[in-house]
Amino acid sequence: MDYAAIVFRTLFFYGLIIIIFRVMGKREIGELSILDLVVFIMIGEMAVVAIEKHDSPLLHTMVPMIVLMALQIILAIISLKSKKVRDLIDGKPIIIINRGKIDEDAMRKQRYNFDDLLTQLREKNIRSIADVEFAILESSGSLSVIEKLKNSGNETKQGDITIPLILDGQIDEENLRRINKTNLWLRQELKKKGYRDIKKISFCSYENGNFFIDLLDEE
Repeated sequence: MDYAAIVFRTLFFYGLIIIIFRVMGKREIGELSILDLVVFIMIGEMAVVAIEKHDSPLLHTMVPMIVLMALQIILAIISLKSKKVRDLIDGKPIIIINRGKIDEDAMRKQRYNFDDLLTQLREKNIRSIADVEFAILESSGSLSVIEKLKNSGNETKQGDITIPLILDGQIDEENLRRINKTNLWLRQELKKKGYRDIKKISFCSYENGNFFIDLLDEE
């Protein structure tokens, strides 16, 4: 067995994988999408096979690894410009607890049970579901929790969360329905504020009756 070749290939692919992951961009492990995991696993498996089969040409492994890297970068660029592609690749955040009320239908659709919910709440030091105003199951599988606000008398009161209504010039109809508003209402409210062209709005959110609006970068 040629141990020198094995050591060389191990070091070579170690460096190559680091370069590929750096080029693809930084993301926390908990924020990886399904597509990220598939690409990372495939690249890792290719490297292992190439190290074991030390008599095969390096290019036979390098080419598919670089192709996967290029594909990942292209899809990332497309997803930045298209919310539909972003939702398809990464999925959408799902509100599991909305204003203190558990949405069992949303849990069933995500195959997410009460044991999962309670486990993730305990991990965030939340003792009771009654203390939760909003719980959002993120596309990464992590749970974001917003606790109920408390006044000076230690009594809880309702808060709100930021609801994105426009992303990359596209109106999010689902979020409009969530706050019991219509497309026409949004357009009228934006016109009052001087925004007539929806496509020029990069991000628009609604929270506690207030809008936050950010325009697309103009070249």
